[in-house]
Amino acid sequence: MFSKSYYLLRSNIDGRYLVAQPLTEAGESVGSFLLLFQADYEALSYLSTHAESVTSHFVLEPVSGTQLTQVMDRWSFRGVGLVKDPLTPQIEFMIRDR
Repeated sequence: MFSKSYYLLRSNIDGRYLVAQPLTEAGESVGSFLLLFQADYEALSYLSTHAESVTSHFVLEPVSGTQLTQVMDRWSFRGVGLVKDPLTPQIEFMIRDR
């Protein structure tokens, strides 16, 4: 997975990345998961569909596998959420092994 390139969405206001914070059945957060997109148009489609009013607040950031590891270390993300279908959305969550 980390030998491939992905796209991230980053706020041009505060520099934070778009993340998901899934909840357990008890309503507790399991941490922040960095959202990854396999193509630039998927990321843009996700924004247009689910956050149209703030689309202009985000920029696309392409990252390689090694850069992804550095981003995850710096921001202490619990894992990644690979967006499989940006319209539904279908997201595959993967917890990072340390």
